[in-house]
Amino acid sequence: MMLITGANGVVGRQVMNLLLHEGGPIPSRITVHRVLIRHGLVDPTPRRRRREDYRRWERGRPMELWQMDIVGGIRLADGGEAKVVTGVDDHSRFCVIAAVVRRATGRAVCLAFAEALQRFGVPEEVLTDNGKPFTARFGRGGGEVMFDRICRENGISHRLTKPRSPTTTGKVERFHQTLQRELLDDVEVWANPEEAQAAIDGFRHEYNTERPHQSLAMAFPVDRFAPSPADEHLPPRLPPALTATIPAPRQPLSVAPASAPSTDQNTPSAPTMAVVDDVGLAVEVTRLVPASGNLTVCGQQFWLSPTRAGLPVTLWADTTVVHLLIDGVRLKTVPSRLTPRPPAAAPRRRRSTRRATTYPGIRIHAGGTPRQLPRIPGHRRSTHPRRHRPRRNNPHRRSRWHHLPRLRRRPTDHRGRSIHHQGRR
Repeated sequence: MMLITGANGVVGRQVMNLLLHEGGPIPSRITVHRVLIRHGLVDPTPRRRRREDYRRWERGRPMELWQMDIVGGIRLADGGEAKVVTGVDDHSRFCVIAAVVRRATGRAVCLAFAEALQRFGVPEEVLTDNGKPFTARFGRGGGEVMFDRICRENGISHRLTKPRSPTTTGKVERFHQTLQRELLDDVEVWANPEEAQAAIDGFRHEYNTERPHQSLAMAFPVDRFAPSPADEHLPPRLPPALTATIPAPRQPLSVAPASAPSTDQNTPSAPTMAVVDDVGLAVEVTRLVPASGNLTVCGQQFWLSPTRAGLPVTLWADTTVVHLLIDGVRLKTVPSRLTPRPPAAAPRRRRSTRRATTYPGIRIHAGGTPRQLPRIPGHRRSTHPRRHRPRRNNPHRRSRWHHLPRLRRRPTDHRGRSIHHQGRR
């Protein structure tokens, strides 16, 4: 039993299942568990929550829901750390995505997702967490990321988990635990991402075809998984930014036997993809209703009443109409004044370079006629036509001591004596 456990890396019920296939007396599950604890192969620490506290759920057929996530733990020889973009079919636990990327950016995640769409077909739903590569739900300004756009253009319902609830995507999280224990913990440093990708591809094939799964009654994931039929397998609609860099899809090793390679030079190596134009497509953004109830998006105002202040409202807009929804319920539909491209900025007004030419006693404007100003003896000439008179008797003019604080004047009587000193004789 110890040789079986060490060679295959399985525990508990899987040990009993292997002993059942080999024949002979089979110990009880508790006995197997005690033996594994005695030799340090199982952590005896109890769970924080009981198994009965979790609500189990599962889709009824394959290709109905995919769970996607990102996991780290691949340390490279150059000092960096790579990530793994993973995806698991909810019904069969079949691993559909396992791509190693240096940085888990939105573009890298979409490339791995697009490759899986070409290889297995388009699922009905995708369940992810609220990470930035998947959604802009908690980002600054909101809007639609590239992953949301791929789901919308291919008719995929993108579902998001609640914040801080990793058990919702428990199937893909459990795949991360298996990947970490059986592969990543054995290698401390990888030479490059290509080496890690080759090792993960081998583990993925073994996980799908040769490793029994406890939640499937010790069946293999490949036995319950089936990709989209060939007649329904349409090319996915991808943004033009991905069509130039997406790699050719790899043939599935565990779903259907690979056909013999064609010797025809004109046969394309990858299926064609429908390229979507940016002009005329609808967009979907989420905004919060301001306190005034008047929401402004791209210069167009939408009245929603102050009673809805602070509520998130979803705007589905194109160049013809705009739909406003709250919690999936449509509030109103108004004509759209949005354009595919933002309007050009108005040119800045340049400051006039016309300057007046000044001579003593004469002011000449460019394009005007010279005007002689009257001269007042004893006064400095002003070049302004309306300021040639002196301002000696102007009561509103400021003194040259106006920047200093005023001195407080003591009260006096009619003789000019201070009131505070009248009784002092």
